Amino acid sequence: MHVAETKVEVRYAETDQMGVVYHANYLVWMEVGRTKLIEDLGFRYADMEKDGIISPVIDIAISYKKPVCYGETATVKTWVEQYDGLRVEYGYEIYTEAGELAIVATSKHVCVTKDRFRPISIRRVYPNWHQAYENAKKQQSE
Repeated sequence: MHVAETKVEVRYAETDQMGVVYHANYLVWMEVGRTKLIEDLGFRYADMEKDGIISPVIDIAISYKKPVCYGETATVKTWVEQYDGLRVEYGYEIYTEAGELAIVATSKHVCVTKDRFRPISIRRVYPNWHQAYENAKKQQSE
């Protein structure tokens, strides 16, 4: 299983009055982690969009464990949790600067045509991307 790691410096604008990261900003950090994972595997999401394919979120789950605060550098870890050739589920863990687990999350996506929103088979349309996901995904025994 390949795990991408991204550092995020907490900006003041991402926090509430208590200096704690506002809950919705973790979703943005998850997107940053997904982009890094895809790049680690040798691809660019922007290239897929140029082909008229987008990858909307169809489900998201997030569990908040510890706050991340202004002035800290958070670590976002991202991997392919499940993949079946059509749908992909990404797993995430976000850690505080002290290394404490702050967030555990998953997001599920499906690739669709931008014009009609019809699902496409990653396996068929992007065979190299499909193979990279197969090689990188979490194994049942992990």
